[in-house]
Amino acid sequence: MSDVVLLFSGQGAQKVGMGRDFHEASAAARERFAAADAALGFGLSQVMFEGPEDELTRTSRCQPALYLHGLVALEMLRERLPGLRPVAAAGLSLGEFTAHAAAGTFSFEDGLRLVARRGGFMEEACEATRGAMAAMIGGEEAAVVQLAAESGVDVANFNCPGQIVVSGSEEGVDAAVAGAKEKGIRKAVKLKVAGAYHSRLMQSAQDQLAAELAAVEISTPAIPVVCNFAAKVVSDAGEIREMLEKQVTGSVRWTESIRALVAAGHTTFLELGPGKVLAGLVSKIAPEARVISIEDLASLEAAVEALG
Repeated sequence: MSDVVLLFSGQGAQKVGMGRDFHEASAAARERFAAADAALGFGLSQVMFEGPEDELTRTSRCQPALYLHGLVALEMLRERLPGLRPVAAAGLSLGEFTAHAAAGTFSFEDGLRLVARRGGFMEEACEATRGAMAAMIGGEEAAVVQLAAESGVDVANFNCPGQIVVSGSEEGVDAAVAGAKEKGIRKAVKLKVAGAYHSRLMQSAQDQLAAELAAVEISTPAIPVVCNFAAKVVSDAGEIREMLEKQVTGSVRWTESIRALVAAGHTTFLELGPGKVLAGLVSKIAPEARVISIEDLASLEAAVEALG
């Protein structure tokens, strides 16, 4: 049970109703939701439980919602398994902040405010630019990187072998989609997103987040946390700030991050967040790994049984 790696969801995993059964089942969870609402100055928990979906999908709402959901799920797991001793943590994009909070890098409240502001800054950047994203399915990594460069866009996510996302101007992404077949990429699909995340069009958000990070107290993580930008463990306060900042415009190197964890001998992962997106990605990156997903009360109890 001790050798487990915590994985936290990224933007896009959110869904209306997330966390409601945690709230109903646990007094500690209710306290955490109430504390989050108070810290943010609005009813985030109500948006999570009741929607509407278009409100929960807003970048400024879904990022703190996923952060809160992941940490409540972890707390409830620890209540049931007091002997749980995670050995490392990682998170997809926004989930990297949740991973750091779980590792004690910064307080729950500081992390919550950071992700709420990060989401707000990114939402503003989306509104100020005409950006888009597209998934490149079934292509070689080198071919996608070359296509992105030729189209004037950035590689946003190396999600798993055969699934890479490009991001940038509407025109650039359209050009990449049009040129995909020529590069041997089986399928190119534009994504329904508000803007060009993890691209140069997020520079204003990155600059504003840097100022927020500079004001937050950063401690040495209690367990290793793998960063998205460099796909390596970071523990120095300055480097943690730099990696969280650069991640806003930089690539999410999820494939390399999971491979680094597996190479370190870790094969059991706990996914904390709605849906099973990360489990699907890990299965393609490291088929030998075991992923237990926790998104609601039923899956939490199943995880307790599996780990106990």
